[in-house]
Amino acid sequence: MKRLLLVVLLGLALPAAAQYPNRTVTMLTGYPAGGLVDIVARMVAENMKSRFPAGLVVVNRPGAAGSVAVGELTRAAPDGYTIILTPHSALTIAPQINDLPYKTPDDYDPFINLVAYYPLIAVRAESKYKTIRELLSDAKDNPGLIRVGTPGEGTSSHLNLEELMHHAGVKMVHVPYAGWAQSSVSVLGGHIEAVVAQPGELKPMVDGKRMRALVNFTPKRHAVFPDVPTARELGWDVSNGVWYLLMVPKGTPAAVVRHLHDAAKTAIEEPKFVETMNGRGIDVDYRPGEALRADLWREYKLTTPILARTGMIKK
Repeated sequence: MKRLLLVVLLGLALPAAAQYPNRTVTMLTGYPAGGLVDIVARMVAENMKSRFPAGLVVVNRPGAAGSVAVGELTRAAPDGYTIILTPHSALTIAPQINDLPYKTPDDYDPFINLVAYYPLIAVRAESKYKTIRELLSDAKDNPGLIRVGTPGEGTSSHLNLEELMHHAGVKMVHVPYAGWAQSSVSVLGGHIEAVVAQPGELKPMVDGKRMRALVNFTPKRHAVFPDVPTARELGWDVSNGVWYLLMVPKGTPAAVVRHLHDAAKTAIEEPKFVETMNGRGIDVDYRPGEALRADLWREYKLTTPILARTGMIKK
């Protein structure tokens, strides 16, 4: 009896990090179910579950280009039981244009980058626009006529659109949505003329002849969309990529972060995950915490002049 009591007392005395994880972990995402962020989050979470015996659940908190979910993460207890899978735009763009509970890459602890890709512009299959030059020519002749949807103001997709308009000397109407579930319905229904979307979202639509991709923002043509020209080859130097990463609140214990990192790294190395991502035009792009923080700071600073030029930074 005394020995049992001693074991119990020693267990209670152990720091929380040493007992991690002994309850359910919540993985937040900042976009609705069905979009690419949600798809990647659920695949990664499923592959991580074996390291979390009490469970790991994905919870969608859509809104404000992903920043609603990031704000919730930064206010959570730094104990490893709340993590987030987020596009980097919610970290490098959103806090520069909105008043948020986080400001810079020093306000949270990123611990692993998962994937990276570049958006495309597409139209519905019935559209009269067969090329991006046709779309931009119409936009130049009729300012304000062409409406283009994105996953939200301040996303990398939005910045690619703004940069394309700047370099091409045209003005189109930006229509922000909460995610692909909304923007895809609008473009298919003819409520907007075009959409900036992720390769994983567009590929089934293009393969099914429901949409046509006009331009890719990759540095060079992508194997999944070999017939789609890049903006650069057409003379517009526009190529803003997108990363999905995992992070925890600032101050989360190192042992907890290490457990999460190792579980996530194993998850993205799983062959089926790699195959699924590659099939969607997405690259598995592993980068650990401190290197990732440095990359976020670099992107944060590179983004500032673009946001200033487009008037998105609120003075």
